[in-house]
Amino acid sequence: MSGTTNGEQMKTRSKLPLAIGAGVAVILAIGGLMMARAQGRTNKVALASQPKPVTVVRARAAMYRPTRNYVGTLQPWVQAKVGPQLVSAYVDTVLVRPGAVVKRGEVLATLDCRDASASVKAIAARARAIDAHQQAIAHEASRTQSLLDGGFVSPNEAEQKTSQSASEEAQLEAERATLARSSLQVSDCILRAPFSGEVAQRMIDPGAYVRPGSAIVTIVDRGTVRMTADAPELDFDAIPPGTKVAVHVYATNRDVPATITRRAPAADPATRTVHFEVDIPDPDRAIPVGTTGEVRLQVGEPITTTEVPLYAATVRNNRANVFTVDHGVAHARTVAVKGESGGSLFLDPSLLAGASVVTEGRALLDEGDRVAAKEMVAQK
Repeated sequence: MSGTTNGEQMKTRSKLPLAIGAGVAVILAIGGLMMARAQGRTNKVALASQPKPVTVVRARAAMYRPTRNYVGTLQPWVQAKVGPQLVSAYVDTVLVRPGAVVKRGEVLATLDCRDASASVKAIAARARAIDAHQQAIAHEASRTQSLLDGGFVSPNEAEQKTSQSASEEAQLEAERATLARSSLQVSDCILRAPFSGEVAQRMIDPGAYVRPGSAIVTIVDRGTVRMTADAPELDFDAIPPGTKVAVHVYATNRDVPATITRRAPAADPATRTVHFEVDIPDPDRAIPVGTTGEVRLQVGEPITTTEVPLYAATVRNNRANVFTVDHGVAHARTVAVKGESGGSLFLDPSLLAGASVVTEGRALLDEGDRVAAKEMVAQK
């Protein structure tokens, strides 16, 4: 038994070096394969020598005419805030709401003016009493003057009667003036539309207490809408009365052709802008007032330019820096800017129409770089 065991141990020991060698060989083979794979994936060509991928668009010839845009406000032709002017009282009724169409003289609201009405009656009664008393004194003064010629009364007594009559007449005129003022206060208790139009706002409801100057409702007349705007002083000659313009109404997203109606003769000293107005006939009352609008007009004569997308250039001081591609090579260009409209930039025709202008990837370009250009179609 002992001899058999020793023989098996010897055989096991003789196989162990072989197993270790085989394992080492496998590990070395795997490592060699991994190194070969890594070296196969390594780029042996410098990145700087490869063409840079860019996107280009073709510049196209275009006619450009300078335009001016001025943002302003659409105002009603006439606007009035209706409320009491002379009397303070509680609001009794308000008969209209926003959107109501009213005629000139139509009752809009009434105030509780019982106190003013009572005062008018009292003043009227006092005026009638003074009138009767004055007439009696005037007759007595007349009779006294007739007795003066016969020596039946003294001149002093006649003068006193005449002066008394004049004093009573003056008091009567004062009472009549007070009565007229009180009558105006009573009339102020019935608020009427000063012109035909529409109710734009209702600020106060029945039961509220109002004072002179308080507005109860606002009336607007939209038969003609006034577009009011301000232009820089340098554009004074560009906005003379009679100039054809287009007014864009933001609220309805539509353009309305119109003409500049009036222009201020002087600029605002604080803003150095010139105020001008455009009257827009609106018989259908389709334009909401108090909203924002934009006046657009063209100035100067059309000129020939080259059009490129705005994002294809860097603009500084009326000069545009662009990259063009010619036979796979990028070239930096500086071109004069003639104008801008929407998403397009209009450049001097020295940049020829049809030139390939880089739009994407130009931030990484230098003069003379090789590029791989992919052309895209410019959107009109």
